[in-house]
Amino acid sequence: MEYLIHQILREEEVDQIVDKLKKENIGWQDGKKSAGSHAAKVKNNLQLDKDSNTSVELTNKIKNVISKDSLIKSFAIPRKFHGIMFTKASEGQSYGFHIDNAYMSSGRSDLSFTLFLSKNDDYEGGELSFQTLQGSQYIKLNPGEIIIYPSTSLHSVQEVKRGERLACVGWIQSYVSNNEDRNYLFGLDAGARGLLAKNGRSPELDLIFQSYSNLLRRLGD
Repeated sequence: MEYLIHQILREEEVDQIVDKLKKENIGWQDGKKSAGSHAAKVKNNLQLDKDSNTSVELTNKIKNVISKDSLIKSFAIPRKFHGIMFTKASEGQSYGFHIDNAYMSSGRSDLSFTLFLSKNDDYEGGELSFQTLQGSQYIKLNPGEIIIYPSTSLHSVQEVKRGERLACVGWIQSYVSNNEDRNYLFGLDAGARGLLAKNGRSPELDLIFQSYSNLLRRLGD
């Protein structure tokens, strides 16, 4: 499974978001409200009411940051970012293994993302876990780091043993729905941009960018 881990928020930006999420009476709800029938059986967390003022403000902030990030745009080839929500898991809460719905009211889920907000010392457990052929893989990132991964992945959030885990999650509908095709394009784009930075423009590099653009036309939808 190919995924991207990337720092998108500075420490002070994360602190501002966390301060807003920890205010009283901002509209936390049972996480089962947004889960499909299968996922709801294994989901035990809270999510911020998407219509609340805090959620709307912070959603716009996160969407603005990720939509302008050049590395994320190269990796995800995003048509739109959607379904963004803020989640909270306290001691004893978790989200068992599940797969995200292929189509949501907000769009198709080609890629999923989790933006970690809580400091690592503030909670134990709460790792994002992926089921692979080699077994489970566990990921716990620093605040302000995002992981973007295929929505086809079987994944979970491990039980929080101590403290509180705050995160922002959402989905990406890509212009290229196939994960393998998207990874080929990402490698081609990254290599071409690296050569451009190292050696400058050249006729050969122009041909690489031409091939990338024409492959994107063929593979995109």
